[in-house]
Amino acid sequence: MSKIIYLISPNKINKNFYTDLDKVLSFGNTAFFQLRLKKFDKNTVLRIAKRIKKITKKHKVKFLINDYYSIALKVGADGCHIGQLDGSLKILRKKMGKKILGITCHNSKTLAQTSLRHKPDYLAFGSFFKSKLKPKASKANLNILKWANKNLKIPIVVIGGINNKNFRKLIKLGANYIAISSFIWDNPKLKPELAIKTFK
Repeated sequence: MSKIIYLISPNKINKNFYTDLDKVLSFGNTAFFQLRLKKFDKNTVLRIAKRIKKITKKHKVKFLINDYYSIALKVGADGCHIGQLDGSLKILRKKMGKKILGITCHNSKTLAQTSLRHKPDYLAFGSFFKSKLKPKASKANLNILKWANKNLKIPIVVIGGINNKNFRKLIKLGANYIAISSFIWDNPKLKPELAIKTFK
């Protein structure tokens, strides 16, 4: 099974989350898991990250942490994902060494090209559809994906409102990985372990 899923955590981690994550990752189509907790203090994120690390390691899924590179290094995560406004990319690349570094580029060719100077391991574009996780995110055009596939020799992650009905279009246009969150963790019809199985 091809590992096309780039799974992002829910905004809040409840007591069932760790069991659900174990079941979701056991399906075998997830390549990356990103812990993205914007409204929690570092100690809480660190504590949660330690528990997640054991689960991702068990299923051979790359574990990334959003923004907090110091926590990524402390827990031995596989890398870090960073936005354009989240600190110096030059310094971050140096601190991360050979660990994975992913950079958000929204819908911008300019951001993508300047980000390449920092030797990222992938670039992320979006939001392609309306997203529950980031409702105010700027919209990305499908043309940016065509351009990136043609001009950038680097893996591409697509973000924003992706579900089991629209993901194939993005893969056909050149996306290497599809970032999903709400469809898995906040799905009114499917439990997480069933929602992940709809991406084949």
